[in-house]
Amino acid sequence: MNATHQDLTRNQTLVLDTLAKADGPLSAYTILDRLRGDGFRAPLQVYRALEKLLGFGLVHRLESLNAFVACAHPHCHAHGLIAFAICEDCGQVDEFSDAVVRERLGAWSADNGFKAEKTTIEIRGHCANCAAA
Repeated sequence: MNATHQDLTRNQTLVLDTLAKADGPLSAYTILDRLRGDGFRAPLQVYRALEKLLGFGLVHRLESLNAFVACAHPHCHAHGLIAFAICEDCGQVDEFSDAVVRERLGAWSADNGFKAEKTTIEIRGHCANCAAA
């Protein structure tokens, strides 16, 4: 389901804006801390907003970090595969999709009778800037 900014509740908008302005992934508790001045008092407020934003495809959960990022490519969900390169040094997260990887995983799924619902790949390492330092 695709939603626009105008379809979001106040809390969803605040959470999305906080993620969009962040320099890297944020945990739900970090989001809560940043939004206390806006009336957020409980983790449940953040988790409810994140759940809806995840459903709308506006944010992603990075499983390995237990953190969230705003979607860098609004139409990425149509690709069927979302990948993230996560720098271990500076925390930079690059979101991308790769047609070859998507095709290979799709072929494996078809060959094995597996119906994939969602495919997310997280690559951990060092970005070009940190690797060069």
